[in-house]
Amino acid sequence: MELLCCEKDATIRAKQDPSLLGDDRVLQSLLVVEDKFLLQGSYFSRVQEDIQPYMRRIVATWMLEVCEEEKCDDDIFPLAINYLDRFLSMVPTKKCYLQLLGAVCLFLASKLKSCQPLSAKKLCLYTDNTITSQELLEWELLVLAKLKWNMAAVTPNDFTEHILHKLPLPEERLRLIRKHAQTFIALCATDHSFTMCPPSMIATGSVGAAACGLRLDEMQSSDWGNSLTEVLAKITHIEVDCLKSCQEKIEQLLASSLRESQQYKHIEGVVTIKEHISQSQSCTPTDVRDVNL
Repeated sequence: MELLCCEKDATIRAKQDPSLLGDDRVLQSLLVVEDKFLLQGSYFSRVQEDIQPYMRRIVATWMLEVCEEEKCDDDIFPLAINYLDRFLSMVPTKKCYLQLLGAVCLFLASKLKSCQPLSAKKLCLYTDNTITSQELLEWELLVLAKLKWNMAAVTPNDFTEHILHKLPLPEERLRLIRKHAQTFIALCATDHSFTMCPPSMIATGSVGAAACGLRLDEMQSSDWGNSLTEVLAKITHIEVDCLKSCQEKIEQLLASSLRESQQYKHIEGVVTIKEHISQSQSCTPTDVRDVNL
Protein backbone atom coordinates (compact mmCIF):
# COMPACT_ATOMS: atom_id res chain seq x y z
CA MET A 1 0.00 0.00 0.00
CA GLU A 2 1.32 3.41 -0.97
CA LEU A 3 0.84 6.38 1.27
CA LEU A 4 0.35 9.69 -0.47
CA CYS A 5 1.28 12.81 1.48
CA CYS A 6 -1.18 15.57 0.62
CA GLU A 7 0.16 18.21 2.99
CA LYS A 8 0.48 21.70 1.57
CA ASP A 9 3.34 24.11 2.08
CA ALA A 10 0.98 26.98 2.83
CA THR A 11 0.17 27.49 6.49
CA ILE A 12 -3.50 27.10 7.32
CA ARG A 13 -4.51 29.66 9.92
CA ALA A 14 -7.45 29.44 12.26
CA LYS A 15 -10.37 31.71 11.53
CA GLN A 16 -11.03 34.74 13.70
CA ASP A 17 -13.10 33.96 16.78
CA PRO A 18 -16.32 36.03 16.56
CA SER A 19 -16.76 35.74 20.32
CA LEU A 20 -13.47 37.56 20.91
CA LEU A 21 -14.07 40.14 18.19
CA GLY A 22 -17.55 40.84 19.48
CA ASP A 23 -16.48 41.25 23.10
CA ASP A 24 -15.59 44.89 23.81
CA ARG A 25 -13.55 43.83 26.83
CA VAL A 26 -10.88 42.37 24.55
CA LEU A 27 -10.47 45.65 22.68
CA GLN A 28 -10.44 47.61 25.92
CA SER A 29 -7.71 45.36 27.32
CA LEU A 30 -5.59 45.93 24.21
CA LEU A 31 -6.03 49.71 24.58
CA VAL A 32 -4.84 49.51 28.19
CA VAL A 33 -1.88 47.21 27.53
CA GLU A 34 -0.56 49.05 24.45
CA ASP A 35 0.83 51.90 26.56
CA LYS A 36 3.21 49.43 28.21
CA PHE A 37 5.10 49.00 24.92
CA LEU A 38 4.95 52.63 23.76
CA LEU A 39 8.15 54.70 23.54
CA GLN A 40 8.17 57.85 25.63
CA GLY A 41 10.41 59.87 23.37
CA SER A 42 12.76 59.83 20.41
CA TYR A 43 15.83 57.73 21.18
CA PHE A 44 17.87 59.50 18.50
CA SER A 45 18.26 62.55 20.71
CA ARG A 46 18.38 60.79 24.09
CA VAL A 47 20.20 57.48 23.62
CA GLN A 48 21.70 56.95 20.19
CA GLU A 49 24.74 58.93 19.07
CA ASP A 50 25.95 56.80 16.15
CA ILE A 51 22.59 55.86 14.61
CA GLN A 52 20.55 58.34 12.57
CA PRO A 53 16.86 58.15 11.51
CA TYR A 54 17.75 57.38 7.89
CA MET A 55 19.79 54.37 9.04
CA ARG A 56 16.81 52.97 10.91
CA ARG A 57 14.69 53.40 7.81
CA ILE A 58 17.21 51.57 5.62
CA VAL A 59 17.39 48.61 7.99
CA ALA A 60 13.61 48.59 8.55
CA THR A 61 13.07 48.50 4.78
CA TRP A 62 15.55 45.63 4.55
CA MET A 63 13.63 43.78 7.27
CA LEU A 64 10.38 44.29 5.38
CA GLU A 65 11.92 42.96 2.17
CA VAL A 66 13.15 39.87 4.00
CA CYS A 67 9.64 39.28 5.34
CA GLU A 68 8.15 39.70 1.87
CA GLU A 69 10.70 37.39 0.30
CA GLU A 70 10.09 34.73 2.95
CA LYS A 71 6.30 35.26 2.78
CA CYS A 72 6.19 35.82 6.51
CA ASP A 73 2.95 36.39 8.36
CA ASP A 74 1.86 40.04 8.46
CA ASP A 75 2.28 40.11 12.25
CA ILE A 76 6.02 39.41 12.19
CA PHE A 77 7.38 42.63 10.71
CA PRO A 78 5.56 45.13 13.02
CA LEU A 79 6.49 43.01 16.03
CA ALA A 80 10.15 42.88 14.97
CA ILE A 81 10.16 46.67 14.58
CA ASN A 82 8.70 46.98 18.07
CA TYR A 83 11.63 44.96 19.43
CA LEU A 84 14.09 47.08 17.42
CA ASP A 85 12.74 50.40 18.71
CA ARG A 86 12.46 49.26 22.32
CA PHE A 87 16.04 48.00 22.30
CA LEU A 88 17.37 51.20 20.69
CA SER A 89 15.48 53.30 23.24
CA MET A 90 17.53 51.66 26.02
CA VAL A 91 20.89 50.57 24.66
CA PRO A 92 23.38 52.84 22.83
CA THR A 93 24.28 50.89 19.70
CA LYS A 94 26.96 51.30 17.05
CA LYS A 95 25.66 51.56 13.51
CA CYS A 96 27.76 48.56 12.47
CA TYR A 97 25.51 46.39 14.66
CA LEU A 98 22.20 47.80 13.40
CA GLN A 99 21.56 45.18 10.72
CA LEU A 100 22.55 42.43 13.15
CA LEU A 101 19.98 43.84 15.58
CA GLY A 102 17.35 43.91 12.83
CA ALA A 103 18.07 40.28 11.96
CA VAL A 104 17.80 39.26 15.62
CA CYS A 105 14.45 41.06 15.97
CA LEU A 106 13.11 39.23 12.91
CA PHE A 107 14.44 35.98 14.36
CA LEU A 108 12.61 36.52 17.65
CA ALA A 109 9.37 37.78 16.11
CA SER A 110 9.18 34.82 13.75
CA LYS A 111 9.68 32.44 16.67
CA LEU A 112 6.77 34.01 18.51
CA LYS A 113 4.35 34.37 15.59
CA SER A 114 5.22 31.69 13.05
CA CYS A 115 4.95 27.91 13.18
CA GLN A 116 7.95 27.87 10.80
CA PRO A 117 10.31 30.58 12.12
CA LEU A 118 13.12 32.05 10.07
CA SER A 119 16.36 30.12 10.37
CA ALA A 120 19.56 31.70 11.65
CA LYS A 121 21.43 30.47 8.57
CA LYS A 122 18.99 32.11 6.19
CA LEU A 123 19.03 35.42 8.07
CA CYS A 124 22.83 35.44 7.87
CA LEU A 125 22.54 34.87 4.13
CA TYR A 126 20.24 37.87 3.79
CA THR A 127 22.97 40.02 5.36
CA ASP A 128 25.43 38.80 2.71
CA ASN A 129 27.06 36.79 5.53
CA THR A 130 28.25 39.95 7.27
CA ILE A 131 27.04 38.34 10.50
CA THR A 132 27.48 34.79 11.79
CA SER A 133 24.98 32.41 13.37
CA GLN A 134 26.95 32.63 16.60
CA GLU A 135 26.61 36.42 16.68
CA LEU A 136 22.91 36.10 15.97
CA LEU A 137 22.39 33.72 18.88
CA GLU A 138 24.49 35.83 21.25
CA TRP A 139 22.54 38.97 20.37
CA GLU A 140 19.29 37.06 20.71
CA LEU A 141 20.04 36.55 24.39
CA LEU A 142 21.11 40.18 24.72
CA VAL A 143 17.86 41.50 23.22
CA LEU A 144 15.76 39.15 25.33
CA ALA A 145 17.57 40.29 28.47
CA LYS A 146 17.21 44.00 27.68
CA LEU A 147 13.51 43.59 26.86
CA LYS A 148 13.13 41.47 30.02
CA TRP A 149 11.65 38.63 27.97
CA ASN A 150 8.50 40.72 27.51
CA MET A 151 8.02 39.83 23.86
CA ALA A 152 4.22 39.66 23.45
CA ALA A 153 3.98 43.32 22.48
CA VAL A 154 0.80 44.92 21.17
CA THR A 155 1.10 46.01 17.53
CA PRO A 156 -1.31 47.75 15.12
CA ASN A 157 -2.21 44.37 13.64
CA ASP A 158 -3.83 43.37 16.93
CA PHE A 159 -6.43 46.11 16.47
CA THR A 160 -7.21 45.70 12.78
CA GLU A 161 -9.71 42.85 13.03
CA HIS A 162 -11.48 44.44 15.99
CA ILE A 163 -11.93 47.66 14.03
CA LEU A 164 -13.08 45.94 10.85
CA HIS A 165 -15.52 43.76 12.81
CA LYS A 166 -17.37 46.90 13.91
CA LEU A 167 -17.73 48.37 10.41
CA PRO A 168 -21.08 47.67 8.71
CA LEU A 169 -19.59 46.58 5.41
CA PRO A 170 -19.81 43.37 3.38
CA GLU A 171 -16.92 40.91 3.69
CA GLU A 172 -15.69 41.63 0.17
CA ARG A 173 -15.07 45.28 0.98
CA LEU A 174 -13.62 44.46 4.38
CA ARG A 175 -11.15 42.14 2.65
CA LEU A 176 -9.96 45.02 0.44
CA ILE A 177 -9.65 47.39 3.39
CA ARG A 178 -7.76 44.75 5.38
CA LYS A 179 -5.25 44.23 2.57
CA HIS A 180 -4.58 47.94 2.10
CA ALA A 181 -4.48 48.62 5.84
CA GLN A 182 -1.78 45.95 6.32
CA THR A 183 0.30 47.71 3.68
CA PHE A 184 -0.10 51.06 5.46
CA ILE A 185 0.83 49.51 8.82
CA ALA A 186 4.02 48.03 7.38
CA LEU A 187 4.85 51.36 5.74
CA CYS A 188 4.40 53.21 9.04
CA ALA A 189 6.76 50.75 10.73
CA THR A 190 9.56 51.78 8.38
CA ASP A 191 9.22 55.48 9.30
CA HIS A 192 10.64 56.62 12.65
CA SER A 193 8.09 59.43 13.00
CA PHE A 194 5.44 56.85 13.90
CA THR A 195 7.44 55.22 16.71
CA MET A 196 5.66 57.21 19.41
CA CYS A 197 2.16 56.78 17.96
CA PRO A 198 -0.03 54.26 19.83
CA PRO A 199 -0.61 51.07 17.81
CA SER A 200 -4.36 51.67 18.04
CA MET A 201 -3.98 55.04 16.31
CA ILE A 202 -1.79 53.61 13.53
CA ALA A 203 -4.27 50.78 12.98
CA THR A 204 -7.27 53.10 12.95
CA GLY A 205 -5.54 55.61 10.71
CA SER A 206 -4.48 52.83 8.33
CA VAL A 207 -8.03 51.50 8.10
CA GLY A 208 -9.28 55.04 7.47
CA ALA A 209 -6.64 55.68 4.81
CA ALA A 210 -7.46 52.36 3.14
CA ALA A 211 -11.19 53.12 3.11
CA CYS A 212 -10.48 56.62 1.81
CA GLY A 213 -8.37 55.24 -1.02
CA LEU A 214 -11.18 52.86 -1.92
CA ARG A 215 -13.74 55.72 -1.76
CA LEU A 216 -15.66 53.97 0.99
CA ASP A 217 -15.45 57.00 3.26
CA GLU A 218 -17.90 58.83 0.99
CA MET A 219 -20.68 56.32 1.70
CA GLN A 220 -23.59 57.74 3.65
CA SER A 221 -26.26 55.45 5.03
CA SER A 222 -28.27 54.78 8.13
CA ASP A 223 -25.58 52.30 9.15
CA TRP A 224 -22.88 54.97 9.26
CA GLY A 225 -24.86 57.79 10.85
CA ASN A 226 -21.63 59.83 11.09
CA SER A 227 -18.58 60.14 8.87
CA LEU A 228 -16.27 57.15 8.71
CA THR A 229 -13.58 59.05 10.61
CA GLU A 230 -15.98 59.68 13.48
CA VAL A 231 -17.04 56.03 13.51
CA LEU A 232 -13.42 54.86 13.62
CA ALA A 233 -12.49 57.38 16.30
CA LYS A 234 -15.34 56.13 18.48
CA ILE A 235 -14.23 52.51 18.15
CA THR A 236 -10.74 53.09 19.53
CA HIS A 237 -11.56 56.16 21.66
CA ILE A 238 -9.32 58.52 19.70
CA GLU A 239 -10.05 62.21 19.20
CA VAL A 240 -11.34 62.88 15.69
CA ASP A 241 -8.76 65.61 15.00
CA CYS A 242 -5.90 63.35 16.11
CA LEU A 243 -7.16 60.56 13.90
CA LYS A 244 -7.51 62.87 10.90
CA SER A 245 -3.96 64.10 11.45
CA CYS A 246 -2.63 60.54 11.66
CA GLN A 247 -4.51 59.48 8.54
CA GLU A 248 -3.19 62.46 6.57
CA LYS A 249 0.32 61.67 7.73
CA ILE A 250 -0.06 58.07 6.53
CA GLU A 251 -1.33 59.21 3.14
CA GLN A 252 1.61 61.64 2.81
CA LEU A 253 4.03 58.86 3.70
CA LEU A 254 2.51 56.66 1.00
CA ALA A 255 2.84 59.41 -1.62
CA SER A 256 6.45 60.05 -0.60
CA SER A 257 7.26 56.33 -0.67
CA LEU A 258 5.81 55.95 -4.16
CA ARG A 259 7.90 58.86 -5.44
CA GLU A 260 11.07 57.47 -3.90
CA SER A 261 10.43 54.00 -5.27
CA GLN A 262 10.29 55.41 -8.78
CA GLN A 263 13.58 57.24 -8.25
CA TYR A 264 15.11 54.18 -6.57
CA LYS A 265 14.68 52.11 -9.69
CA HIS A 266 16.90 54.48 -11.65
CA ILE A 267 19.82 54.60 -9.21
CA GLU A 268 22.74 52.56 -10.52
CA GLY A 269 24.30 50.09 -8.13
CA VAL A 270 21.30 49.97 -5.79
CA VAL A 271 19.42 46.72 -6.10
CA THR A 272 16.71 45.02 -4.06
CA ILE A 273 16.91 41.73 -2.22
CA LYS A 274 14.78 40.01 -4.85
CA GLU A 275 17.08 41.20 -7.65
CA HIS A 276 20.09 39.96 -5.70
CA ILE A 277 18.54 36.55 -5.23
CA SER A 278 17.63 36.23 -8.89
CA GLN A 279 21.20 37.12 -9.82
CA SER A 280 22.69 34.79 -7.16
CA GLN A 281 24.67 37.72 -5.78
CA SER A 282 24.71 39.58 -2.50
CA CYS A 283 21.46 39.40 -0.51
CA THR A 284 21.90 42.77 1.18
CA PRO A 285 21.04 46.07 -0.57
CA THR A 286 23.94 48.44 -1.19
CA ASP A 287 22.62 51.09 1.20
CA VAL A 288 22.43 48.57 4.07
CA ARG A 289 26.08 47.69 3.54
CA ASP A 290 26.88 51.40 3.78
CA VAL A 291 25.21 51.52 7.22
CA ASN A 292 27.28 48.56 8.37
CA LEU A 293 30.57 50.37 7.74
